[in-house]
Amino acid sequence: MCLGIPGQIVAITAPERMMAMAEVSGVRREVNVACVADGPLETLIGEWVLIHVGFAMSRIDPEEAEKTLIALHELGEVAEATGQMAEADRALAQ
Repeated sequence: MCLGIPGQIVAITAPERMMAMAEVSGVRREVNVACVADGPLETLIGEWVLIHVGFAMSRIDPEEAEKTLIALHELGEVAEATGQMAEADRALAQ
C-alpha cells in the first residue's frame, strides 16, 4: 500500500537541491521539499508535511498530523514505514 506519512521538517540540509530533514516518529530522513516550498526554505522548519517516497507532498496542520500518526500507529503502518526509512538510510551510508 502507498501512503503518506506525517513528518515534521526540522532542518534545511541542502537548499540548492530543495532538501530538508524531516522527523517521523523519532526517525530522521532527508526529503525533497520542492512541492511544498512557497518562499524561503527556512520557513518550513517546524511545519508538518505528508511524506511519500522521499518527497514532502503537501503541508498539513499539526492536529491532522497527530490524528494520522495515531491511526497509523494503531494499524502498525508507522513502525513499518520508519523501519524501511531507517533501513534505506543504513544502506545509503555503506
